[in-house]
Amino acid sequence: MAVFTIHEAKTNLSKLIAQAEAGEEVVIARGREPVVRLTPVAPRLERRILGRLQGQATLPDAVFFDPLPEDELRLWEGLGEEQLEP
Repeated sequence: MAVFTIHEAKTNLSKLIAQAEAGEEVVIARGREPVVRLTPVAPRLERRILGRLQGQATLPDAVFFDPLPEDELRLWEGLGEEQLEP
């Protein structure tokens, strides 16, 4: 682990960035007290494509469009369990 003072970090910032990108641990200290760890930013993930999984999973309409049981429907409508009729 390489430790540099703030003054050294200002003077050699591009070198410290290169070290961090290479996988080295770079720590910047205020006096003798370490205060910051310099780490590279993770690479961006590829752009998401809508519909990429289309057709790979199915849910039968009979299951999805079945009506909810009465007690569950009341909960969705904002009636609490204490307001349900026995």
